[in-house]
Amino acid sequence: MVQWPPMNASPFTIGIDASRIAVARRTGTERYTYEVIAGLARIDRRSAYTLYTNGLPSALPLLGPNMILRSIPLPRLWTYARLGPELALRPPAVLFVPAHVVPIFHPPASVVTIHDLGYLAFPHTHTARRRLELEVTTRWSLRAARLTIAISQATKDDLVRRYGADPARVRVVHHGLGETFRRIENPQVIADARERHGIAPRYLLYVGTLQPRKNLARLIDAFALVANHPDLVGVQMVIAGGRGWLSEDVGRRAAECGLATRIHFSGYLPDADLSALLSGALAFVFPSLYEGFGMPVLEAMACGTPVLTSTTSSLPEVAGDAALLVNPANTEEIAAGIVRLVSDDDLRALLCARGLARAATFTWDRCARETLAVLRECGA
Repeated sequence: MVQWPPMNASPFTIGIDASRIAVARRTGTERYTYEVIAGLARIDRRSAYTLYTNGLPSALPLLGPNMILRSIPLPRLWTYARLGPELALRPPAVLFVPAHVVPIFHPPASVVTIHDLGYLAFPHTHTARRRLELEVTTRWSLRAARLTIAISQATKDDLVRRYGADPARVRVVHHGLGETFRRIENPQVIADARERHGIAPRYLLYVGTLQPRKNLARLIDAFALVANHPDLVGVQMVIAGGRGWLSEDVGRRAAECGLATRIHFSGYLPDADLSALLSGALAFVFPSLYEGFGMPVLEAMACGTPVLTSTTSSLPEVAGDAALLVNPANTEEIAAGIVRLVSDDDLRALLCARGLARAATFTWDRCARETLAVLRECGA
């Protein structure tokens, strides 16, 4: 077995842009950054890590003795005015940027994770300023990094097709799934979580940021088509998540459909309640137009919840045969899928079993091992 680094050699030094772990309410990229760092801390005690943060995070994963924090706070332009100069003065062997932009000053051996190109697939779902920002920073990071991690094969294919990325320089590393996501069997725990968030006993659940590419306006229209179906009488549609880009239309659409009392906007759901609310849902509905990975699908599967999701982007890759897939551009197909999931007990049982088995294959330790292999390859 080959030792890394070789015995009697200096430790392999890895710098990580850990600025995203300072966010109190972690969603997609923040959760990814946190979990990958936690996984690296569990599996690698030989490399020497420096975690660069913009201030001291309020919560940290359990770090190993080979990991140090380097807090270099700055309110604005942190990547360029703080991180870049720090790397120029004290460069690590490899820089890892898990959810941000490669700074102008960076080691030649740099790795960046690119999560998706949704702004190209659906440009109207972003403001013009945000599209320009993402276009410039993604092109730069692809060029600056020696290797790129794509979180799905779908994202890698997008990078190659849309930006001409060299496929030999892109590695696919799927996300993992936190151990906190598990089936909750205790009905009282579920009832208590529902009560805290004002959720009815029978409900469908969406979890994610409220933004146009999540396709929530069409989901609301689909629910309106079937709200009076015999199997959906009294069922509430719960839309959970913080407001994102151009989200104002979602609330208006619910009011226009005459379903203000049947559609409940719960806001951000804390991790402590999420497994219980997923476990108690009739189905998890996630007909997103585009996802780089689609973590909420796995989280729902891990809680034994039947899932409806899309036939597009990375979602079939993540869901496999463990979800009901629908065309997210077809309102009637989404509506029919909702009715099937609520009405067909055999289908629900099948998807629950398949989902639990599939979710168990996505772990953060596996993600961390594959990420570490990319970092070592980059620095070799």
